[in-house]
Amino acid sequence: TNFYYTDAISDHAVADIDKYAGGKKPFFLYVAYTAPHWPLQAPSETIGKYANRYQGGWDRLREERRQKQIKLGLIDPDWPVAPPPTNVIAWADTPNHLWEANRMAVYAAMVDRMDQGIGKIFQTLKDQHIAKDTLVLFLSDNGACAENIEPEWYDVPSRRPDGRPVYSGNKDPGQFAGTDDIWQSYGPAWAEVSNTPFRLYKHWAHEGGVSSPFIAWWPGHVQGKGKITDAVGHVIDLMPTCLEAAGASYPKSFNHHELTALEGKSLLPVLTKGKAQEDRTLFWEHEGNKAVRSGKWKLVSQYPLDWELYDMESNRTEARDVAAENPGKVTDLKGLYEAWAKRCGVADWPIGNPVTK
Repeated sequence: TNFYYTDAISDHAVADIDKYAGGKKPFFLYVAYTAPHWPLQAPSETIGKYANRYQGGWDRLREERRQKQIKLGLIDPDWPVAPPPTNVIAWADTPNHLWEANRMAVYAAMVDRMDQGIGKIFQTLKDQHIAKDTLVLFLSDNGACAENIEPEWYDVPSRRPDGRPVYSGNKDPGQFAGTDDIWQSYGPAWAEVSNTPFRLYKHWAHEGGVSSPFIAWWPGHVQGKGKITDAVGHVIDLMPTCLEAAGASYPKSFNHHELTALEGKSLLPVLTKGKAQEDRTLFWEHEGNKAVRSGKWKLVSQYPLDWELYDMESNRTEARDVAAENPGKVTDLKGLYEAWAKRCGVADWPIGNPVTK
């Protein structure tokens, strides 16, 4: 068939906008694309657009992206370049260049197809004459995924619904990603390109794991077309942002159950008035990887290693650990993290059978 899940998500989103646009109440639409998560699968005609784009390799592309980010004003050129992890080898020393380049080409095709769908959604907002009344927030759920698929993972099928076998894993360069019977991911090296210029990936609390692209669009409200803000936000801020935009309030209870109060802060003052977010302390924990950020300081630990300390203003790439020079700051932030973890019921890792991805 010609079914492609990303296209189906876009089409359903368009149908929902057509359905609710004529109503008198605000509506909330959550378009939860799975792309570009693995498995790397996309229509062949879209993959073909990128067949030659990535054959220069990840070392060259990461530096190209860094230079473009500097030119666009997205990152500070004075941030030092973090060294690559030990599991990322130089492109020149990597075998099977065509196979490696194809994995990134399929990934790009998945993003392309998603982008086409987002274009359809925006066009529908305009066709329904509600574009100026709609706040659109776009973000990824985490940093790039460096997982190398293993056939025995619980969520990797052995066969397609029609009975065809699935070839899974990243160890067979004879199997090129793209079709629905091959399950591959793009691995640590390409994930590092996606995370330019940050360290580590999804699962970890370093910037490569917790920094997400975020774009806000609301004609007549969001200040400055293409404006970049260095205000610090968190995914917990999305709920209060949407509530304020809709003129709604968060209830204290629902169906006779008391609700936990929101901890996030509305981002509308930042987006509509250019105001800085008030200083606050933010926390993360995932599979034993943990972090706390307060002001310009970030304390972070890669499980099961010791705490590291970074100055996010001068070194957001986390290239130089200054914990040894600032033991008092480490102690203070560690205390804040431990108090938060206790209040929120963060369990010690590993819990039961640890995830091995």
